[in-house]
Amino acid sequence: MTDPVFGITIRRDANEAAVPSNALMSVVGICMPFAKAATAAQEAFDAAFPEGVAVRMNSNDSTKLALCDLDSLFIDAVEGINAQLGPYQVAAQLVVNRVAEGDYIAETIANIVGSSVNGTGINAFVNAGADLGVYPRLIMTPGYTTQQFGALTSLALTTQGTNMTAAPAVAFTGGGADPNKVLPTAHAVMGTGPDAQKVALLVIDNPGAYLSAPLNVTFTGGGAAAGTVLPTATATV
Repeated sequence: MTDPVFGITIRRDANEAAVPSNALMSVVGICMPFAKAATAAQEAFDAAFPEGVAVRMNSNDSTKLALCDLDSLFIDAVEGINAQLGPYQVAAQLVVNRVAEGDYIAETIANIVGSSVNGTGINAFVNAGADLGVYPRLIMTPGYTTQQFGALTSLALTTQGTNMTAAPAVAFTGGGADPNKVLPTAHAVMGTGPDAQKVALLVIDNPGAYLSAPLNVTFTGGGAAAGTVLPTATATV
């Protein structure tokens, strides 16, 4: 029994000529922070791996690899790639983007993710074709794919408040005692029409990180009008 067909089906002739692809599908992109070797000069390390700039190299480039901390996850990843090379395969092509290590893991991961607008982090690989002549098809962030940390998942208005002439400021407290804790940030949007002088919406600007306990939400400001009643809200981690 044949498979049912819904809509339009396009079937290519098995004998139809197809244009071959010259794309290199085995180029590996590595985006992560890593340190220099203790014996390497900082200037040489920065020249070989400028922070935030994608660099093309071979996985057997001993000159560049010698500048890196031999105990780093970057070197471990390169050695893992080389271990998978087959007979007569000398090296793999790499595109490496060394990013800054943050003060806490969430900041480091944010640096790895980067910005599509600014072409930073893994988004630098999008421009690798024009800049370096190859596009990485395999993307790696060794050591930064297993982290799970608490963050603000929802922020709901309990009451809208009344008689406010300006959007109140939103603040968070609590969230646990993790030393890496980052409190979230948010802002209030004032309503119009029937919701004038009330908060109509709360927008999460940054969900925070490493939150291990409930959050308290407080509001301040709202203007100087008499009878101002600030809104209330609940936060879910």
